[in-house]
Amino acid sequence: MSVRSVLQQLHLELPSTIKLVAVSKYHPISELKEAYDAGQRAFGENIPQELAVKVPQMPSDVEWHFLGHLQTNKLKLVLPYVHLVQSVDSMHLLESIDRWGRANDRTISVLLELHLGAEQTKHGFSEDEIISILMQCADYPNVRFCGLMGMATNTDDESIVKSDFYRISSFNAIIKEKFPELTEFKELSIGMSEDYPIAVSCGATIVRIGTKIFGPREY
Repeated sequence: MSVRSVLQQLHLELPSTIKLVAVSKYHPISELKEAYDAGQRAFGENIPQELAVKVPQMPSDVEWHFLGHLQTNKLKLVLPYVHLVQSVDSMHLLESIDRWGRANDRTISVLLELHLGAEQTKHGFSEDEIISILMQCADYPNVRFCGLMGMATNTDDESIVKSDFYRISSFNAIIKEKFPELTEFKELSIGMSEDYPIAVSCGATIVRIGTKIFGPREY
């Protein structure tokens, strides 16, 4: 199927309340433009240098999301351009983003990445760490906390994936109850090409889909 056909199918399938982020890492600008011409506006990149190259080649109304592990020495390649950093996974990164925002008179919208603990290679915070951050959110005046991001265990067992997503969704509900003053803490970014239907059933507000739209990445 063409990029246009897949996007049309996804937009019919997904509830209107869910934002589809087309994960375009390693895909050529021609494919991004094909998706744009089909009506897609939100794109997700994982590599700062690639994002910085693609931004000027795409229309100005593209909504860029950064999805990968972000090194603090690459902030200047990402923060001037992105609508949302979905992958804040350490205190060092959070503090660096806040400092960059102060220095550049910007408030940066972020999601806090929840690490479920099933895979040691994944980055992110524990539930207790996220609660602690939000209790001290006034310490980060140039950060806008917009929600959670998470990934399910890499497995074909759908019951495990659903359990992971349900855990993230349940924790998100706890946060909203505990911090009603955080009115912008609304987003739950879970689900990718292979598991987004499960994520939708568990309350996702953002899904990150790449391979299903663009096919295998061109490394």
